[in-house]
Amino acid sequence: MGNVDGDSPDRLVSGSELARFAGVTRAAVSNWRRRHGDFPLPAGGGVNSPLFSLAEVRAWLDRQNKGHGVSDEVRLWQALRAAYGEESVAAVADVARHLAGAEPAPDLPDDAAGLAGLLARAASAAAVVEGLVARITDAAGRSGSDHVTSRRILRAVRHYGGGLREGATVLDPSCGIGSLLLTMGSAAETKRFGQERDPRRARLAQLRADLAGHTAFVVTAGDSLRADRLPEVRADLVVCDPPVAVTEWGREDLLLDTRWEFGTPPKAEGELAWLQHAYARTAPGGRVLMVMPASVAYRKAGRRIRAELVRRGVLTRLIALPPGSAASHALPVHLWELTRPSATGTAPGSVRLVDLTDNQPDGPLDPAPHQVAQVPAVELLDDAVDLTPGRYVRAAHRDYRAEYEALRARLEDRLAGLAELLPVLVEGAGTAALEAPTVSVGELARAGLVECGDDDLRSASDQLDDAYLRGFLRSSANTRRSTSASGTYRFDARSGRVPQMDIEAQRRYGRAFTAVDAFDERIRELAELGREAVELAREGLGSGGLLPPADPTG
Repeated sequence: MGNVDGDSPDRLVSGSELARFAGVTRAAVSNWRRRHGDFPLPAGGGVNSPLFSLAEVRAWLDRQNKGHGVSDEVRLWQALRAAYGEESVAAVADVARHLAGAEPAPDLPDDAAGLAGLLARAASAAAVVEGLVARITDAAGRSGSDHVTSRRILRAVRHYGGGLREGATVLDPSCGIGSLLLTMGSAAETKRFGQERDPRRARLAQLRADLAGHTAFVVTAGDSLRADRLPEVRADLVVCDPPVAVTEWGREDLLLDTRWEFGTPPKAEGELAWLQHAYARTAPGGRVLMVMPASVAYRKAGRRIRAELVRRGVLTRLIALPPGSAASHALPVHLWELTRPSATGTAPGSVRLVDLTDNQPDGPLDPAPHQVAQVPAVELLDDAVDLTPGRYVRAAHRDYRAEYEALRARLEDRLAGLAELLPVLVEGAGTAALEAPTVSVGELARAGLVECGDDDLRSASDQLDDAYLRGFLRSSANTRRSTSASGTYRFDARSGRVPQMDIEAQRRYGRAFTAVDAFDERIRELAELGREAVELAREGLGSGGLLPPADPTG
């Protein structure tokens, strides 16, 4: 089996990774799983994206004598890693330039050049480069790189960005190595434009397009926010997986920029700068599909811009993708869809919110009815302007009446017999009734009558009643002993003192303390149920999920 970049004994790998590492096709791995009952079971992942223990698979391959021959693709990758180290994008770009016959010829090591040529003759130059790009994508997923868009994000953007007309224009203002641009549009006439800050990634994006035969494909190097090289492009679809959590995006130099149609983005909201830039480059009737961290939907600093997007009817859809969709982390990410109104179009009065966070990462992207809410704009325009889909999707499909009736029934049930729980107590003689000598819990512990920890104790003898012991430890006298002169309370079981009584008297007190505790627990439960009922009633009445009865006595 070929060398695994950065492998470790407890590492989990996908089926496609196993195929490349073993020098076989993905179909071969599927056949091994189906035909061999002793093939290792998945150690993680989901039904549609299982992950396997690398150590277990290595051992299985050794037993089966499979995967010991290293494929030429693996050897090429190893040669590039040896020559370029972590500069994998530059390495693959040089391979692409070599296979394209670029001048001047890249300084590619002889062994890598020979292997690349051999592989290209067996398949194609484009296939060789795309195989190496797949390895960059996998490595980005393991290292946490934000520079490469994951396959799952590509799949989601392709799914929601479909329906392009023939000859449509697609733009990606932060295109990386070009994966989003290459995945959009099926017709050869699709015109694709990209800009990328890193010249190496921009070069690789253009080379991938050239080798794949895309003629209407232009990628330029530069920072789209600070120095837009494509100001005249007006796209039918703008797609983008922008840099995240970048505060130095040029705000100070761009305060008066005309692209900030919905408000100047705060320094910490660079993602909203990219969103507005994308919208500024959209043609009338065109759309934006922007990959966003989930936090952009609710962060306080961006609420004014979010409100303007909703108020003007520009934000038409927001999709919460399944956790694990991004390469660099397992947190949910969102797809924001903006639509520029056409000359005769009217602004919609609602936003379609889709919550796929309960789906598997490779599961269906078409939402079920219960995963969608068409939310009126007025409901989104509160003080927070929180656009998180789950918040509204759950509410839209919530059965307020059933929940409210169930809460009422529970309250009635818990109220029944409440008074009977409170014990009947008779008049006592005050402290005179407890003039019997007392004993400390520490003494009882040394005598082996109790077992105590920092904040709990229990009887270890039939001479001592548990409920009596715990009840007296909660008395005001013992509370004062656990309270410092500064007013700090810290329960110290060993310092507590209880009156000395025979076991029958202890049990009598114990029964009374137990009844009081039961009453206290019921009261607390009722208070919590009451709080839930109040919140549900207010939310239901406010959202229209509940109505007051026509008959006030009903």
